[in-house]
Amino acid sequence: MKWAIVTGGSRGLGYATAQGLIAQGISVYIIGKDAARAAESAQKLGCKYRAVDVADSKKFREVLLDITNEATADGFGPLDILVLAHGVMSEKVSKTLKTNDDEWRRTLSINLDAVFTAINQLAPAMAEVRNNSRVIVYSACLGRMSGPGTHGGLAPYRISKAGVNALVKNLSYETGNGARGFLVDAICPNHSRTDMGGPDAPRSAEEGAETAIWLATREFDPAVDKTGFLWEDRQIVEW
Repeated sequence: MKWAIVTGGSRGLGYATAQGLIAQGISVYIIGKDAARAAESAQKLGCKYRAVDVADSKKFREVLLDITNEATADGFGPLDILVLAHGVMSEKVSKTLKTNDDEWRRTLSINLDAVFTAINQLAPAMAEVRNNSRVIVYSACLGRMSGPGTHGGLAPYRISKAGVNALVKNLSYETGNGARGFLVDAICPNHSRTDMGGPDAPRSAEEGAETAIWLATREFDPAVDKTGFLWEDRQIVEW
């Protein structure tokens, strides 16, 4: 039986992703910042949970280690699927020349640094088993260096997501671009109805999560299929 960890899993896109994975018979741990909300979401989903502020890299690593130790004791092997769906938006006035150190670090520590922390902690064992382990990171089309990514504003957010895209591409090359049985991809979920996206967004959270669930569960043939890219609606988009 496969198992997964989904950060940001107590709400929004992370919750919808966890729900989709569970529906396919995958055992899931969700991670959320607020303990009460994570517990409530886990009860609804029928899964396990942990609460931690992912911006605290030391505590985040401790929680990830605790989860893997518990899963091992329960008879699971190395992690099959890691979905990093946590994230924050930077302040609307946070242009490069107007933002400040606190806002820059707040956004980057969650959107980019915590992605590195999770991958650095968990992915070595995932890559070692060469068994089509998957890492999927929620990015954003605002992190593209072409198209909407060139319009300026929201500097910490845009740059943190561009960093995610670069991290994914670099890690994919380091691990053989899928030839060694380890897949890593980023997705643009588009504007979805979440706490961040707001109630008037055109997409539901389930629609925004669909590509992440597909990437986590798709059949993969390294001779014809691709990994290491930014995806939108199951299609590769240039960034």
